[in-house]
Amino acid sequence: MIFTSNFKIAGHLPQAVAISLGVPRGWQGARCIVLAPPRPLIKIMDPETFIPLYRAQVLDRLDPYKIIRDLGGDDFVMLCWEAPGEFCHRRVVAAWLRKHTGMLVEELNPKLRRHQDWLREIAGGQR
Repeated sequence: MIFTSNFKIAGHLPQAVAISLGVPRGWQGARCIVLAPPRPLIKIMDPETFIPLYRAQVLDRLDPYKIIRDLGGDDFVMLCWEAPGEFCHRRVVAAWLRKHTGMLVEELNPKLRRHQDWLREIAGGQR
């Protein structure tokens, strides 16, 4: 499964991939800088302004299938800083992947049973 989340919730998972320019101090996990918004876009809080610029400057230049392959096939969690429910570029990436590949990318919610099942599988080394 492919998920999005933030560092606080899922940064400890081995499938975690940072897609932001900044990472927590001591971060040892994987990174995918090509999905990070350029510095000038980071300050834009208005989704109607941010989304078209982010698509044009970042996503439209990438191959979604290559991104999926590079990040682990169908077994990774894309992370950045914002809390679930806050506007964030990781959800824009999720929508972009869905549009171009048909793959559903959900926000990881450890309280949901199907997400708990996935977390148990990865903890047991079954993935």
